Amino acid sequence: MPLHTLEICIDSIASAIAAQKGGAHRVELCDNLVEGGTTPSMGMIDLCKQKVSLGIMVMIRPRGGDFLYDDEEFEVMANDILYAKNAGVQGVVLGMLLPDGRVDKPRLEQLIRIARPMEVTFHRAFDMTPDPFRALDDLIDLGIDRLLTSGQEAEAVAGIELIARLVERAGNKISIMPGGGINESNIHRIISATGVTECHSTAKDRVASQMNYQNPKVYMGSPGSAEYERWIVSESRVKSLLSNAKE
Repeated sequence: MPLHTLEICIDSIASAIAAQKGGAHRVELCDNLVEGGTTPSMGMIDLCKQKVSLGIMVMIRPRGGDFLYDDEEFEVMANDILYAKNAGVQGVVLGMLLPDGRVDKPRLEQLIRIARPMEVTFHRAFDMTPDPFRALDDLIDLGIDRLLTSGQEAEAVAGIELIARLVERAGNKISIMPGGGINESNIHRIISATGVTECHSTAKDRVASQMNYQNPKVYMGSPGSAEYERWIVSESRVKSLLSNAKE
């Protein structure tokens, strides 16, 4: 089946605009991509909505690290979903696990109820579950619209076999969207081998800081990190992804 949706992961307005110019169909709006993505600010959500006409899926993740959340973090997630809903975005991206790694169905059910009628994607917390087929069945029971997964491998290209099996098991009950290391060189292989119709990519390039003065002795983040550069979605890479997906 042909690719009908290319979703680009972004953490800036510049990346949102580049994704749209490149022909992407949807963006996943995050903050803090160095930790896998956390919830973006209210200002970011609002301005992204103003600047692009793409579908916007907002990440709902209160912190980096694992996906076992306490009661206060759960409340934060519920409040963030309400804000995204009131902002009029297409949907939210979330995930919660129990201590044994299974899907936290009872609390997810509450968050999904708050989110509707928005779309709901379950993110790569799925890749940390011990039984992917049980987890998939749980997500189908919950009525989740979409599953983002790398096939429980570091990158989707290594998880092709599991992704294909998930697509077969899911049928038309939930969309399986591979993500994790998807680029121009492997997107066609992944689509052909799995039969997916949606793909998720960062399509980003490294961009140097415009600061003329740079103090090498001080770090605002982790010592040794590259603070005088950033990653921004490349319009040309998005176009190449779409072109190569068809070949």
